[in-house]
Amino acid sequence: MFRSSSFHTIDAKGRVIIPARFRVDLEDKEKGTGVMISNKDDCLYAYTFKEWEDVENRILAAKSASMAEFRRFFLGNSCECMLDNQDRILIPKSLRAYAGLEKDIVLVGNLDHFEIWDRTKWDEVNKRTEQKLKKEEVREEIASLGL
Repeated sequence: MFRSSSFHTIDAKGRVIIPARFRVDLEDKEKGTGVMISNKDDCLYAYTFKEWEDVENRILAAKSASMAEFRRFFLGNSCECMLDNQDRILIPKSLRAYAGLEKDIVLVGNLDHFEIWDRTKWDEVNKRTEQKLKKEEVREEIASLGL
């Protein structure tokens, strides 16, 4: 499970160090250590190989026209990224361009996956989300969870 946030830089070649607490879940006996990455919501989503299989199966089961477009977008832009000897992944240029990843980035745990954000975009999203969470109906829904 992926939790917490981690601030990093992406190098000129597009390599990102994966934090140790995330690497623990990325090892796959058959495929090696790495992630499947795709683009969504102005950032990149990174999944373990096992979770990625589940994602693909859920997407394949959805049959609507809009899901066919999403499938083409999400699966068509996906990429397998293996960890190198220095615990880095190389993010392809096309995915870096989509998410606007140039230097300062944030890896954000989201339980079944983690997201890779441009630091400036992440700060903006965080501020907008904080404002949304102050609305009474949202606060009530969160309180209903006992939080």
